[in-house]
Amino acid sequence: MTENILKRLVNNSQMAIDDGVYDVDVKLQKSSKDFIQIINTNPHPTLLTEIKFASPSLGKIRTLTDPASIAKQMISGGSKALSILTQPNLFHGSPEYFIKVREAVDIPLLMKDIMIDNIQIDTAQKIGADYILLIQSLFDQGYLKEIDEFINYAHKKELKILLEVHTKQEFENALKSKADLIGINNRNLDTLEIDLTTTESVLKGYEKTRPILSESGIETPDDIAYLKKCGADAFLIGSSIMKSDNIEEQVRKLVNTY
Repeated sequence: MTENILKRLVNNSQMAIDDGVYDVDVKLQKSSKDFIQIINTNPHPTLLTEIKFASPSLGKIRTLTDPASIAKQMISGGSKALSILTQPNLFHGSPEYFIKVREAVDIPLLMKDIMIDNIQIDTAQKIGADYILLIQSLFDQGYLKEIDEFINYAHKKELKILLEVHTKQEFENALKSKADLIGINNRNLDTLEIDLTTTESVLKGYEKTRPILSESGIETPDDIAYLKKCGADAFLIGSSIMKSDNIEEQVRKLVNTY
């Protein structure tokens, strides 16, 4: 197995902080729309589509092009919210891309990064993010301390939390937090392998108390139909859309699953 991916991700964020990646001088408004309300009222699958040009598992996914133009294609296809990578190392992301998208669209945006420091949360607020990502296993494995402090700090900045889990135990821990949304990552971050049945096994016996996103490995309408049956309320989809020759059409196909 490669060096622990989580450790690499944490080190990358620390490098990015040290390099001043998050030193931005803007004050942008977040979306006027509420993502949870969209999830609760949307008759079609609610997609949170992801703008990312590279990843640790796939390497380069798409040639760097204007993120705002990609965002508009996704929205035309029916995407209701966007996830934008701001992590420079491994993901070729940047807060600058996020800013370009925020200035171009008014739908809810997730700042997708490996959050290890309040500096990144401050940046999320400045660039007009609606949501930030936290990863439960970083807290469970001791890479980061108090999850409640992170969440409270973000909530004070009027940011909502997507808290990502991969195992039943992480899910149970996440439910004790004040996270607004819980995401189940079908990808094992230790091995990078994907198994869509992760969503099913994690949600077995769960009495719904907050919205659930299923993340990673979602490529077809059949995948969405299956995950919906397992109890997922919304779907985070990145690579299969970013690799597509026709982003708008690919999103539309998935949105029209039901």
